[in-house]
Amino acid sequence: MLRSLHDLEGYKVTASDGDIGVVQNFLLEDEHWMIRYLVARTDGFFDGRNVLISPVAFGQADWATRRLHVALTRDKVKQSPSVDTNLPVSRQQERDYYRHYGSPEYWGYGGMWGGGASPASLAAQTLSDKAETKRNDASDDVHLRSVAEIRGYHIQGRDEAIGHLDDLIVDDETWQVRYLVIDTKNWWFGKKVLVAPHWASSVSWNERKIHVDMTRDAIKHSPEWAPDAAVNRAYETRLYDYYGRPVYWGDGEQPAPAHNAFR
Repeated sequence: MLRSLHDLEGYKVTASDGDIGVVQNFLLEDEHWMIRYLVARTDGFFDGRNVLISPVAFGQADWATRRLHVALTRDKVKQSPSVDTNLPVSRQQERDYYRHYGSPEYWGYGGMWGGGASPASLAAQTLSDKAETKRNDASDDVHLRSVAEIRGYHIQGRDEAIGHLDDLIVDDETWQVRYLVIDTKNWWFGKKVLVAPHWASSVSWNERKIHVDMTRDAIKHSPEWAPDAAVNRAYETRLYDYYGRPVYWGDGEQPAPAHNAFR
């Protein structure tokens, strides 16, 4: 199912033996537009610091009570490596994280999550399974971005500015970003529209700007999205038909943005 990251903020994170904290932020891998970690604030639970939780550890989510269960113990989380989530997270810090939890790493195996497409497929594998898999881990170049930091980035169309990034919509099974939520209120009062991330032609992190391969007029007349409405297949079909783009469901997944689109 598709979920708004903004709506997931504030969810209580619950380990196998008690609460850990609340969801404060997410770390996005910009190369594939994939959520690699949630950031949980542990104030009032054990030591008050922020900790990373990988979707590999996600269990059942209780959407009604806004609670996310994780397959970890409170003590294991408490002893996890410290990470300053206000700074870039290095590959070595990620290695330390996965080593601490005794879990296979997600990178270097061809799939989005190890050899598979979802965190659940990686969670089902063991370290010995991964050791037997041929790795392609030549690069330690990591592209993790704070979702809180990229909110507000300006959206630039082929001809004119369109609005700013307000939110991200993710698939809660694969944790891939399916849509950028664009707030156009500076031009068209109150309207929010969705754009798939692979429709972005480039992203300039230094300029805090996302360029999209469409005109301002096309965005203006695109199917409007109501934040209180679910993103269902009927709406997605209308959106893809409007832009004349091939859909990601059915025969295959939508392509990830090319790495050289980011600068």
